[in-house]
Amino acid sequence: MVVQWFPGHMAKAKRALKEDIKMVDVVVELLDARIPASSQNPILKELSGNKHRIIVLNKEDTANPYITKAWIKAFHDEGIKAIAVDALKKKGINETLNSIAQTPIKDSVARRLNIIRPVRAMVVGIPNVGKSMFINSIVGRSSTKTGNRPGVTKGNQWIKIKENVQLLDTPGILWPKFDDEETGIHLAYVNSIGPKAFDVEEIVFSLTKFLIGNYPDALKERYNLSQVTDDTDAIIEQIGRARGLLVKGGNVDLQKTSEIILKDFRGGQLGRISLEKPKEMEGLNEYN
Repeated sequence: MVVQWFPGHMAKAKRALKEDIKMVDVVVELLDARIPASSQNPILKELSGNKHRIIVLNKEDTANPYITKAWIKAFHDEGIKAIAVDALKKKGINETLNSIAQTPIKDSVARRLNIIRPVRAMVVGIPNVGKSMFINSIVGRSSTKTGNRPGVTKGNQWIKIKENVQLLDTPGILWPKFDDEETGIHLAYVNSIGPKAFDVEEIVFSLTKFLIGNYPDALKERYNLSQVTDDTDAIIEQIGRARGLLVKGGNVDLQKTSEIILKDFRGGQLGRISLEKPKEMEGLNEYN
C-alpha cells in the first residue's frame, strides 16, 4: 500500500518557509505525539540549519504516556528540547512559552545597534497537527482560524505573545515523497493526508492489525468484543456487526465499518495509543 500526497500549494508554502525562516531565532516544530517520527518533516530540519529548535509533542493526551516520555528522552539525547503538550487543556503550554522566551538571540545587526527585540519564533508542522489550537492556547485568545481538513492553507501570521516573544504561524506542509511506506500510512491514520490519497479499508485493515498486536484491550473495550483474535478481517467484521453496519444479504458494510474505526482512533475513543517508539525501545513488544 503506497500513500503519497503533496498538493501544489504546498510547494509554494515551502518556498515561502525558506525565506521566512531567515527572520526567526527559534523553530518550534509540532509533531503528533502518536507518530513523532512520521510527523517530523525532513524539509524543516534541512531549512532550520543552525537555528535553535524546540519539539512539541502535541496531542499527548491521545498517545501512550510511557512512550511519549521515551520520545522526550530520545530528543534530549540529540540535544533538542522536547515538550509533551495537550493544547486543548493547555498542558505544557507555559513550559513551551518559557523555553521560547529563553532562546538566545543571535542577531548581529541588533547587537551592533544595541537594539533589544523580542525572540522571534516560527511555529511549523504538518497538516492537522494542531498548530492553530496550540497558538491560540499560547496567545490566550482565538487568533487563528482552525479547521480539520488537511491542506487548508492560511497566509503566514505574526502574532505578538508578550513583549519579549513573537510567533510566526505558517501553513502546514508535507514533503514531496515519503521515504518509506509506513510514513504515509501513519500520516493517513492521523488525518494529515487528504482522504482521496488512500483507500480507507486498506488503511483500517493495517491499523486494526496493529491494534490487535499491541492494544487488543482497546478494541475489546471500545467495541464490546468477547475476545480479540489474530484474524484482522474477522475482528473488523465483528465490529461492523456489533454496530449494525450491514448491507443487503446480512453482510457487513466494510466501508462504513472502516470509517467508524478510523474516526474512533483519530478522536481518541480507543484510548491513548502510540504507533511509533524511539529506537531505544525497538525490539520491545510491550506498548501498554
